Amino acid sequence: MDSVMQNDSQQTQRKAAMAVLAHADAGEIAARLGAIALPPHQNLREPENGLVMLRGRVGGDGAPFNLGEATVSRAAVRLASGEVGFGYTLGRDSEKARLIALCDALVQSRDFGEAVERDVIAPLREQLMIERKQVAAETAATKVDFYTMVRGEG
Repeated sequence: MDSVMQNDSQQTQRKAAMAVLAHADAGEIAARLGAIALPPHQNLREPENGLVMLRGRVGGDGAPFNLGEATVSRAAVRLASGEVGFGYTLGRDSEKARLIALCDALVQSRDFGEAVERDVIAPLREQLMIERKQVAAETAATKVDFYTMVRGEG
């Protein structure tokens, strides 16, 4: 039972890390990874670009339809210790996909997981939150409240 809970915890941590890395800039990820002594690793799948079909839903019943295609990049990396990481990102940024895959593998590692969380993921998460709050504040400043005034003529 402990193994199942630990696996769920690790999956949750990986999902949270991928959500941050997908929105981060490749240069920022690389700069933060540069501060960590990286273990030997190899590319299992060289970064490559492709297309995915985006599906949407319409109407009250949510009937699915093909909305269009989006360009994505993907990569896979294996650490010398055996952990395998996968990276996907929208767009044609192959290096970002490789960096995300490397981070995914490192997050799974007992030796590097905490360091990557502390030195890469957490600062990027904080930076993204600051940027989102700034955008929300800028958007709120342009908000216009409309109201209707009822006149008493009649």
